[in-house]
Amino acid sequence: MKAYTRLLGIVAVVAMAILGPATAASAHEERPTRELDGTGSVPVYRTTGPTLLVCKTDPADFATRIAAFPADLKAANEQLWTQCQQDGYRHIQQAVDAAHLPGTNIKILPGVYLEEPSIASASPQCAAMENGAVRGRIYGYPVLTWDQQLACPHLANLVAILGKKNLQLEGTGANPADVLVDAQYKKLNAIRADNADGVYFRNMSAQRAQFNAFYIMETDGFVVDRTMGRWNDEYAFLTFAVDHGLYTDCEGYGNGDSAFYPGAASNINKDRGHDVPRYAVEIQRCHGHHNTLGYSGTAGDSVWVHDSVFTENTAGIATDSAFPDHPGMPQNHSKFENNVIADNNTDYYRHIVDGTCKKPFEQRGYEQGVVCPAVGLPVGAGVVNPGGNYNIWRGNHIYGNRYSGFVTSFVPGFVRNDTGFAQQFDTSHHNRYLDNVMGVSEQGEAKPNGLNFWWDGQGVGSCWTDMSDTNIRTVPGCGDDDLPAIGSHRYLGEPAGTLKMYACAGYDGGRQHLPSDCDWYGEYAASGLARIEVKWAFGGAVLLGLLAIGLYYRRLRASKRALLGLLLAVCGLTVGVFGTIETGSVLHPIGLALYGAGFALLGLALRGTRARRLGTATLIVAVFALLGAIDHGLIMIPYLPVSPALLRVLSEVVWIPWALGAVLAAGRAPAAAAPATPDAEPEPVTA
Repeated sequence: MKAYTRLLGIVAVVAMAILGPATAASAHEERPTRELDGTGSVPVYRTTGPTLLVCKTDPADFATRIAAFPADLKAANEQLWTQCQQDGYRHIQQAVDAAHLPGTNIKILPGVYLEEPSIASASPQCAAMENGAVRGRIYGYPVLTWDQQLACPHLANLVAILGKKNLQLEGTGANPADVLVDAQYKKLNAIRADNADGVYFRNMSAQRAQFNAFYIMETDGFVVDRTMGRWNDEYAFLTFAVDHGLYTDCEGYGNGDSAFYPGAASNINKDRGHDVPRYAVEIQRCHGHHNTLGYSGTAGDSVWVHDSVFTENTAGIATDSAFPDHPGMPQNHSKFENNVIADNNTDYYRHIVDGTCKKPFEQRGYEQGVVCPAVGLPVGAGVVNPGGNYNIWRGNHIYGNRYSGFVTSFVPGFVRNDTGFAQQFDTSHHNRYLDNVMGVSEQGEAKPNGLNFWWDGQGVGSCWTDMSDTNIRTVPGCGDDDLPAIGSHRYLGEPAGTLKMYACAGYDGGRQHLPSDCDWYGEYAASGLARIEVKWAFGGAVLLGLLAIGLYYRRLRASKRALLGLLLAVCGLTVGVFGTIETGSVLHPIGLALYGAGFALLGLALRGTRARRLGTATLIVAVFALLGAIDHGLIMIPYLPVSPALLRVLSEVVWIPWALGAVLAAGRAPAAAAPATPDAEPEPVTA
């Protein structure tokens, strides 16, 4: 069995490599990072310590900004303003550079900070570096080494916090928007903290960066607290290769990828099961809305997201193993609980098609609600999880997502540049979907999802509680402590599901390309017979049906059993196509059952002729079709390493040319049904 499964796997991976589009453009390209030793800690907000002040110099503007503050906060800011005019700084970067003591607090008074010195022309040394040969580029910027970042901190960053320890930056306004760092689309990052253990951002905002508003990298210990990021081409908050991190009470909107991206978080639980002692990053009470994604995390390992809200995005949450060159692959051990993931139906792909996203950043209209999707996703998906392991989704309210509450699939290793055989099957295992409230709001109002769950059928050890309205109608339950769950045991996905995922992944915003046969992309989504899986189901049904008719008329017209088999098979194939169109419908297993029964009768009839071996092959197809009907209609067959659908498709691939040869070789006169004898030779098959 292991050798057989390995052979099937090789066939499947080769097929996916041929069918799958080239989707491995990096989600986030960066220099190679070191593995953190995990000795840090989540920093604590300070009210004491060395303090530096940052403010502007226009008293009328400042007075207007604080006019509506509560009296005590207004008085405190007026006092800080007076002090700042005497010994404070006019730019945030100046204060960062002056912070020589670990534990320094930088207080930033209300105002808009354009950081004019940071956008001055680059020095000859830095200009040469920008134009030189470097590893990769992001939006034309070179991917710099650590030493190059130190030498040229403003080549890509408006504010650069490099190598500073335990630095706290805090806005003194009434809300985060009172202190605004504005990159004006002139820099890749508005604020970058790199190797900045203990950095703490509080009560401030950043906007209009070509990539990220807040970017924290290779840092052990950070907090973003009451912060906001908006109108960035990709991320509001990106943290990469970090540990001991906390996002709390933060907000992100108007971003082309996501509000929150804890990608490549420290892979501290990679060798564990579900017994997780701690998480590398925690996200709580945050709100991601009106982005392509509320949350995304390629290799988002050991992240705990709870009590947060993800609404009115294209898709609510994605965590994945679908892009190359990210440490910590495959993604594993994240927990999402008690979140609201709702009404994520906003279609931004029209801005790709109409050319808006080809314009210069400042002309696209981000401030008026334009978002340029960085990735291809199903419009109307609550959660998208391609290729995660040991993730827990528990107690979330997931409703009003028109496509599906969940979309999950496996990701073969070659997509992320892992070429080993075992790595082609190392994702989508041991995930648990526990007590999520599907299609019902927090107030108890019915707001159904399009489907509750779309799954490609691959994975080992995954289970669900109380999950209905799924494309595969028989997802395995999680059981309880007295009766542990069997879970799923599939190393390869359903052929139609795998085909669909690879076709839909052909999105390319740079080329303004949306896959024409995919039902993900809003007003440009394919429907009915135009969908890739329906095309293949329809084409296969027509071919199989015509061959069955040909066999009957050329060889089996004297057999009433064959006539009944033909009628059942054609009926089943037809019903199956409608079942594919209506995703999750009971028509699909019914169609498989009728098709299987029909082919069983045809096979028995052929066994009574000189085409006995073709009859046996027909019976094998029938068995796999009937197993598929059980698998999708009654109970997922446990411990079966591959789907009956894959076995059926492979057997059909063998059967089709065999049946075609038999049809062409038969005479025009009907063949009488004759009893088979042990010595009977099969009829010769000739062209």
